[in-house]
Amino acid sequence: MRVSKRASGAIAVGAAFALIATGCSSGSDDGGSAGSSSDGGIVIEGTEPENPLVPANTTETGGGKIIDWLFTGLVEYPNDGGAPRNALAESIDTADSKVYKIKIKKDTKFHDGTVVKAKNFVDAWNWGAYSPNGAQNASFFGDIAGFADVNTTDPDDDGPKKAPEPTSKTMSGLKVVDDWNFEVTLAAPTAVFPTKLGYSTFMPLPDSFFAGKAEDFGKKPVGNGPVKFVSWENNVAIKLTRFDDYALRDKMKIKDVNVKIYQDDTAAYNDLVSGNLDFQQQVPVSSLAGDKWKSDLGDRAISSTTPVTGIIAFPIYDARFKNPKLRKAISLSVDRQQITDKIFFGNRKPADSWANPLTPGAKPGNCTACKFDVAQAKTLLAEAGGFKGQLKMYYNADASHKDWMEAVAQQVKTNLNIDAVAVGVPTFAVFRQNINAHKMDGAYRAGWQQDYPDVENWVNPLYVTGGSSNDGLYSNTEVDALAKAASGAPSIDESHAKFAEAVAKIDADVPTMPIYFGGQQSGHSEKIKKMELSNVGELDITSVEL
Repeated sequence: MRVSKRASGAIAVGAAFALIATGCSSGSDDGGSAGSSSDGGIVIEGTEPENPLVPANTTETGGGKIIDWLFTGLVEYPNDGGAPRNALAESIDTADSKVYKIKIKKDTKFHDGTVVKAKNFVDAWNWGAYSPNGAQNASFFGDIAGFADVNTTDPDDDGPKKAPEPTSKTMSGLKVVDDWNFEVTLAAPTAVFPTKLGYSTFMPLPDSFFAGKAEDFGKKPVGNGPVKFVSWENNVAIKLTRFDDYALRDKMKIKDVNVKIYQDDTAAYNDLVSGNLDFQQQVPVSSLAGDKWKSDLGDRAISSTTPVTGIIAFPIYDARFKNPKLRKAISLSVDRQQITDKIFFGNRKPADSWANPLTPGAKPGNCTACKFDVAQAKTLLAEAGGFKGQLKMYYNADASHKDWMEAVAQQVKTNLNIDAVAVGVPTFAVFRQNINAHKMDGAYRAGWQQDYPDVENWVNPLYVTGGSSNDGLYSNTEVDALAKAASGAPSIDESHAKFAEAVAKIDADVPTMPIYFGGQQSGHSEKIKKMELSNVGELDITSVEL
């Protein structure tokens, strides 16, 4: 779940989507203590990445935003929510939505000085798809012909059986034509495929990546984006600096970016107010009361609407959560309107659909489990045989999730007489490690920020068997079949219609609980004269002027 890319290029691919995004400005004209825009730097809030920084193995926002800055892909997503546009791609052509001929721009460079060539995309995609490499984002390559030959699944998950050895290390659907051209053949016509190519798992990798260990590369990543890696001190900071040989439009206007890793968002906010932090993507919930954040920050306060949904997921691998009636009962016992009004002071909206309505193809109001109906919840709980023991509801404690998770737990406790309790995990990195290891013994926060603008991104990664972020191990063969048909539809409209059918099945099963739709409250320092937010609310570092 997680990231977006910057706006660039001129040739549109895929479909546009509507989004309220915010550019901002104001602040001192002299650049503060940083000097001129060309040599200044900024400090922004971040979280410790879960894994070393390898694009195909990063599914969370802490590492995702860093990768998003370090790499540039074939297409990018405009900050204003417009249609995806070509970035490193010179052209992406297809006559049938099955065979795509991709031409890349000549002589762009990786940070190690080597030239980005067509084979760097093909090799990277093959590495990401090859199941023995264990890349979390492998499923995103599933559209490509020959994926099944390189990616096999474990028949009993953590049991004694092992996944069979793949019959090939490369996908038959990928072919390098020459240094600047490659061809992608999909297993079936897929109209949304070009839209997906701005997601970071589709980034190119330099030859040096394949000469060593992926983990070692991820600790000192070499990208091709507007900034290059300098250093990473665990749980302290990740430092980036401008890549002066970057040749595309979105070149950095400042020199250095220091991503300071906080264990508490209130501490970050205090630094923001005092001028020791230059950007915080989401101010603490406590600062929203009475619009305190606006009075603290003045014209440095930024409100935006983003395609993000706050979710609580169930570990369906835990036998206590296998009954869909139980899951729906818990969901129906939550008063989402009260959560958004009292905890977020009206700065969020109650979720009523499975995909955020800002996303193309998303249907509003299709989450029947999102309604507040205590009577039905009690009936379903009784039919499910009740719930024994304590219902733990986990969240990462280094951001403002305590209040709303405690409110949800209290509502479940009050309305269903279940011993529900919210439990904080100190850091996001540890929290995600436990989720990925399938060690959760209770429900857990699992918000989703779209990777690319299509409803497909709200279904395949989250609810298809083996999906990259299907962390609760939900599985429904009907959902899988409908999603496969939707992904292989020859037109966007046909694809969206099939995904609507899949979502209806998901709604009956309630594998997760959508709670709220995101509204974002950000802030910047007086040092920043001009900046923009990306289509998902992250700082577009290439837009920053001091």
